[in-house]
Amino acid sequence: MEILYLLIPLSVVLVFLIGLVFWWSVRSGQYDDLEGPGYRVLMDDDRPNSAAAPGRRAEPENEKNSARN
Repeated sequence: MEILYLLIPLSVVLVFLIGLVFWWSVRSGQYDDLEGPGYRVLMDDDRPNSAAAPGRRAEPENEKNSARN
């Protein structure tokens, strides 16, 4: 029975801390956009950039098309 004198205040403090962390996360915008990052991954540009291939000159799109024709 004496353990209740410890457990009840401890549980009240724990609930207060959980509520405080939840309030902080809502105020800081953690739950604002849940779907946006997933769409950004899918709509990412898959073309390699010029920094990915060192030693090669990045040709503009017009020069590539005119060389093939």
